[in-house]
Amino acid sequence: MQSVAAALTMVRGDAFFLNAWLRHYGETFGRENCYIVNHGRGEDVENLAEGCNIIGIPGDPHPNFDMKRWRLLNNLVQGLRCYYTHVVVGDVDELVVVDPSHGGSLLDYLAEQKPRRVLTPLGLEVIHRIDVEPEEIIGPILGPRRHVRVAPHYSKPCIISQGVKIARGGHFTQYDKLVTPDELYLFHLKFCDFGTYVQTMNARNAVTQEVGTDVQDTAIGRHWFAEARGEDRAVFDAFADLPMEEGFDLGWVRKRMARSWGPRGETGFYAFKRPDYAQQYRLPDRFTGLI
Repeated sequence: MQSVAAALTMVRGDAFFLNAWLRHYGETFGRENCYIVNHGRGEDVENLAEGCNIIGIPGDPHPNFDMKRWRLLNNLVQGLRCYYTHVVVGDVDELVVVDPSHGGSLLDYLAEQKPRRVLTPLGLEVIHRIDVEPEEIIGPILGPRRHVRVAPHYSKPCIISQGVKIARGGHFTQYDKLVTPDELYLFHLKFCDFGTYVQTMNARNAVTQEVGTDVQDTAIGRHWFAEARGEDRAVFDAFADLPMEEGFDLGWVRKRMARSWGPRGETGFYAFKRPDYAQQYRLPDRFTGLI
């Protein structure tokens, strides 16, 4: 039984992403080291996550959903740290990977890392190029999907081995050093499949409609609201217009993160600038089948 690393997420439905999360962390860490907060106690989550540690909570809609969620996740992370060296925490559509060129699994990698730190993988958004990727996803995602764009918003301090507070959304912590190893990435899967995106957004729009407030009056991510959604196919068609970069050298992004690192006002949190980058990259073959 390993005590190097645990994975923690919260989910309500989202079977497509939960399956990917379970394949990735369940196979890497072992399902007995995966912790899933089942928001609403859905039977679908119970069935899919068999063998994991499932924490059922009420699913009543609430305008401060995200605030409550991260308060719970914060406390669970600190509790799990009593038993594991590292805790990987994030949304169910966010997966941390080690570049295959480094060798070994994520568990192997974390076993070699010093404790009492916070690691920040470089965020990459997997995008479905519907103009050149007609294949459906029936197993691994990387392979049928090979295009990514740099996503600083998802360069999250999500591997925790220090007693720090995590901000709502998981974007910042109160750890004052930026540790962003060259071989670590966080793949965000929201846009990895057009059909799944439509279904997911329909479900999230229904949740915010049930809450009955607007985006200004809630602690729910803006992207859950219908008015911030836009036209789905236009969103995906636009991916083809992003400039394609040669190679896969992303050291320049990490350097910019380090240069802009500092306190986030008087909040006690630390952050780097998160500009929007227009570039897209084609993933090298070594990533195929990784998630």
